[in-house]
Amino acid sequence: MLTIGAMMLLSLVLLRVNSGFLSTNTVLMETKFGVLGVSLATSVMEEASGKAFDEHTDSNTVTDLNDLSSLGPDGEVYPNFDDFDDYDGYEKIVDTMPSAIFQISCKVDYVNTSNPDVVSGSKTWNKKLTVTVTSPSSQDTIRMSTIYSYFYYR
Repeated sequence: MLTIGAMMLLSLVLLRVNSGFLSTNTVLMETKFGVLGVSLATSVMEEASGKAFDEHTDSNTVTDLNDLSSLGPDGEVYPNFDDFDDYDGYEKIVDTMPSAIFQISCKVDYVNTSNPDVVSGSKTWNKKLTVTVTSPSSQDTIRMSTIYSYFYYR
């Protein structure tokens, strides 16, 4: 009887340890996917921030908001984007990662100068890029933003 009780206790301990290993593995995988997603979003934001503010500010100076182009690509296709707002509507599937497939989507908006969380209905000197990264392998959605402003000094 004592042996049967010890075997049951050992079985319960093994089940508990096994359950702990499984939940730890799930947390580790979610963390890995999160780090990869943040890296992908950061790469897109840094790439976009290295471009000109607007199609018309690439080689010229703009002093009037009406001279700015509309958001989105002006005939360019990735990877030949030449300004920040070309990333508006940009989508990409990254399937080169060893552990998961990621979907990247971008949105560019003009934002209110005094409150960059508010999308402006008109052109401003500030644009906000929001990058969203999702994966069927992860429960989380990564959404990161950056503001790009145009300044001209005489």
